[in-house]
Amino acid sequence: MDLNSTDKHGHNQIKICVSGAAETGHCGIGALDKAKELGREIARHGAILVTGATTGFPLWTAMGFKEVGGICVGISPAASEREHVEVYKLPLDYMDLVMYTGFGYAGRDILLTRSADAVICGCGRIGTIHEFTVAFEDGKPIGIFEGPWEMGAELKEIIEKGHRVNTKIVNNLDPKKIVEDIIALVKKDKVAEYKI
Repeated sequence: MDLNSTDKHGHNQIKICVSGAAETGHCGIGALDKAKELGREIARHGAILVTGATTGFPLWTAMGFKEVGGICVGISPAASEREHVEVYKLPLDYMDLVMYTGFGYAGRDILLTRSADAVICGCGRIGTIHEFTVAFEDGKPIGIFEGPWEMGAELKEIIEKGHRVNTKIVNNLDPKKIVEDIIALVKKDKVAEYKI
């Protein structure tokens, strides 16, 4: 969808959440470049980027996203801008809109994943696993973005040991391919035609 389109049904614009680690020491060489390219691909497909308004992998994705243009929404664990910056020590950079939840990280994760049409998990830690499991339980399309990190293997193990079939999960090393696959899954769930 063209971001400059005059389509009166802007709600049809796909919202993709990128989940990943705020602290990226374990992400491996090249993680910054991979995250930025993922962001650029999301923007090239005309989707809205939704992140946890945090540092690290989601911020890197937002950086790449804003290079191409588009709307980036952050869902903060804080109750206000001051708390976001001074207590949580989180950035405001690269966000067009920050929503302050006041729900801490665990509550924020639920709103973050539920506000998006799909979730792509990159390099992460326990918060990413939490966001993945919420998205899994909600039946959201999920992308496991593979890279020089362990998270992909850990999420695949959770899926295997969960003993539940989920046909809405895709894995890929290629940012372009994973975004294309996620968008195709989202479109299957969209209302085909909306008229007033």
